[in-house]
Amino acid sequence: DIDHLNLRVQKELVEWLNWLKADIGFDGWRFDFAKGYSADVAKIYIDRSEPSFAVAEIWTSLAYGGDGKPNLNQDQHRQELVNWVDKVGGKGPATTFDFTTKGILNVAVEGELWRLRGTDGKAPGMIGWWPAKAVTFVDNHDTGSTQHMWPFPSDRVMQGYAYILTHPGTPCIFYDHFFDWGLKEEIDRLVSVRTWHGIHSESKLQIIEADADLYLAEIDGKVIVKLGPRYDVGNLIPGGFKVAAHGNDYAVW
Repeated sequence: DIDHLNLRVQKELVEWLNWLKADIGFDGWRFDFAKGYSADVAKIYIDRSEPSFAVAEIWTSLAYGGDGKPNLNQDQHRQELVNWVDKVGGKGPATTFDFTTKGILNVAVEGELWRLRGTDGKAPGMIGWWPAKAVTFVDNHDTGSTQHMWPFPSDRVMQGYAYILTHPGTPCIFYDHFFDWGLKEEIDRLVSVRTWHGIHSESKLQIIEADADLYLAEIDGKVIVKLGPRYDVGNLIPGGFKVAAHGNDYAVW
């Protein structure tokens, strides 16, 4: 175990981080198992190495109901993510992986898309509160891949990407999905839509519809995304929008 409160440990880790930055060329850090040490310690490493980007893995359990599914209200879960960024320094480069959004999306795409509109009418994950500091993802090396600890429904992965690549937050693409699953072209198309229309971490999200079989949202007045099997949505799409990407139970205009 590493004693992060030991001043010598802190000094040597900071020196190592600065070596990685100056000599090797890294310019960002990922804080693994960040709940294993305090945000105050992470702040020391960030402040003294000054990365351009830093993201923390704070993976805690969502609040579940008696049916074994996540509660609609996950405020406590996303508050924990927000608190970490606050303590480390909200004006700096610190962000956290949006595990709240990941957990809700996992269930929502299985015929419960109403979950994607929170009680306040906004996105129910961290992106609904502080999107500039939320790194969204569908799966990572722990949740998916060979570890398979909390995998996204494998036949609905592209719905997950249609969501995170059109929404606020900073989306993160999983290596396995991009290179091993044959989804490169589909993901690329969504990335192109995001880039072309300038969708960014603080883009404005307007949720138009959120029912069991349909989620429809407009981002920055430029992009509309639909998740779910319902097809009769033409009356909900404003004039002038054309389909830019589509796949199994998702479409982007």
